[in-house]
Amino acid sequence: MSRCIRSFNDKYPKVADSAYVDESAAVIGDVILKEDSSIWSQVSVRGDLLTITIGKGTNIQDCSTLHTTEYPKDSGQGFALTIGDYVTVGHGVVLHGCEIKNNCLIGMGSIVLDGAVVEPWVFLGAGSLVPPGKTLESGYMYLGSPAKKVRPISEHERQIIKENAEHYVKVKNRYKAQI
Repeated sequence: MSRCIRSFNDKYPKVADSAYVDESAAVIGDVILKEDSSIWSQVSVRGDLLTITIGKGTNIQDCSTLHTTEYPKDSGQGFALTIGDYVTVGHGVVLHGCEIKNNCLIGMGSIVLDGAVVEPWVFLGAGSLVPPGKTLESGYMYLGSPAKKVRPISEHERQIIKENAEHYVKVKNRYKAQI
């Protein structure tokens, strides 16, 4: 097993053959990386408490941190982290014990906390904070700290979300071809 992909407490990451993990990233413990997902430079995916699942075609960009919350401590209960298919997680994002559904864009530097749910087709602007337990309704743009619903996303913005995820699958394939 690669130094960047390693076990913890007898839990081994399950990484699809078509997934990509940069050698500077850390993918630890109870983590599932599905087909065509990509984990970029300096990302920490720490499945040491509960399961972290990253969906098909999802990209986790540089310097992002993904973790879970186990509460009560040592109970196996709490907030796992689930990211759906074709999600873009921008640079420097923190996702902690939340659920991001399919076809979302999480802007650079955003923070999404325990128990929050981001429904499909949400565009979360850079630097936004989603507080614990908040649900972001499908089909809207959210901005700010705390994140507030601004307006419905346009068809053009839906296309941007889709194209960005597809682009990162292509970039991932170019990186894998050089390994």
